[in-house]
Amino acid sequence: MDRMACVNLPVFPVQLLLRRHPDWGKQPVAVVAADTPQGMILAVNEAARSLRILPGMRYAAGLSLAGSLRAAAVPPQEIAKMVASLGRRLRSFSPRIEPAVDEPGVFWLDASGLERLYGSLSRWAGHIRSDLRQAGFSVTVVVGFSRFGTYALAKAKRGIIVLRSVEEEQVAAQQVPLDRLVREPETRQLLEKLGIQTVGQFIDLPSEGIAQRLGPTALQLHQLAAGRLRWPLQAERPPSPAMQQLVLDYPEINLGRLMAAIEQLLHPLLQMLAQRGRVLTEVQVRLRFDRGGDHMERIRPAAPTREARQLLDLIRLRLYAILKLPDGVVEISLVGRSIAAKLEQPRLLGSRPKRDLAAANRALARVRAEFGDEAVVFARLREGHLPEGRFIWEPLDTLAAPRPCNVETRRLIRRIQAHPIPLPRPAADGWIPPGLPRESAGRAFGPYIVSGGWWRRWVHREYYFAESQTGAMLWVYYDRIRQRWFLQGRVE
Repeated sequence: MDRMACVNLPVFPVQLLLRRHPDWGKQPVAVVAADTPQGMILAVNEAARSLRILPGMRYAAGLSLAGSLRAAAVPPQEIAKMVASLGRRLRSFSPRIEPAVDEPGVFWLDASGLERLYGSLSRWAGHIRSDLRQAGFSVTVVVGFSRFGTYALAKAKRGIIVLRSVEEEQVAAQQVPLDRLVREPETRQLLEKLGIQTVGQFIDLPSEGIAQRLGPTALQLHQLAAGRLRWPLQAERPPSPAMQQLVLDYPEINLGRLMAAIEQLLHPLLQMLAQRGRVLTEVQVRLRFDRGGDHMERIRPAAPTREARQLLDLIRLRLYAILKLPDGVVEISLVGRSIAAKLEQPRLLGSRPKRDLAAANRALARVRAEFGDEAVVFARLREGHLPEGRFIWEPLDTLAAPRPCNVETRRLIRRIQAHPIPLPRPAADGWIPPGLPRESAGRAFGPYIVSGGWWRRWVHREYYFAESQTGAMLWVYYDRIRQRWFLQGRVE
């Protein structure tokens, strides 16, 4: 008999949110559609559910039940990206995988015959759970026989469950609380008024009345639970990667001849993508050395493209940045990542903007190709206790058009050191330390005290804006614990 498994990452959007805010772990947490009082609650953790905060409520209603409720929005793009990444991880455990379309974090896997490879289905499920836990996720794996049975138990239980028979799955599924499966608040409230709390009680209701009073979504759930509606596993078919490979006759160390070989591979690769109606977003250049193993370089153009000249230029910059190959190359492989091409209608009268963002992105792509992806970054604000922890550097993919806003007062620019610079200890008592070149203490504004940090390391800083006689505005602080002055930055 065919076996099916359901892998559930409980309240998956909440898990993504807790990766961003690990200090919220023991608090009731909810993911909302918008960070406003009327924002809809989309998912909650167990701490919030125990306080009767359920999906479908408004954020203000959740706060009325628990004043300590923490909530934020998780962008759909972030969820979709992580679902695709998890799908690639799970594909190493089963060739047939189906992610849930309307519920991120739920996957169905074909488990038939895998006990012969892993020894038992319990061991196979254990490998899946260990792999996803190493990635930082909480996960439940249920191995059974039907789509609904495995899904219902995966939503209600935790850990690993392996069912031995269809009858055992049906009995266990009928005991699942119905509020774990019904997401519509109106339907959930109506069923609570009728005293329907479990799947077994829900199955006993007549299907005609469910269709009239609860709607098509509840009717579909009823038919699945009763076994009248069965969906076979609809596994994804990932497209085969666009790849070109060349085995050289002898180890090659000349970069010019290597570029000629790469050019021979690049044109068929782009033709393959054109036949599929796709454009290249990234090309991976994999070099196999005679005695030094494998080496891979990732090249990303400024925008999805099929222009061979632009790609060859970026590959040449990256390879020549290596300066010298460690060994002779015996095999070259090009693997292309792509997206579907968009059909755009050309304009009759093209506009010429003052700032050419396409040219800027092409220049940044050349910088990345020569110096690496870490050479082009931007600062993203985040919550942090200390000034140096309130931003993080992230890779910049594309340059967006600026969106300036009108302000009444012009803001000053604060240059922050990557790490606070210790200043020389003062020879005499005084709050401003000597030792700054060509600058002596003038006026000072402060102190502005930053203290706390019991969750990691206790700090107590007294910040000052110190104006020197040359006009420079220094941002310094006195660390009470270290008993020393530090330069945090400058104000321009």
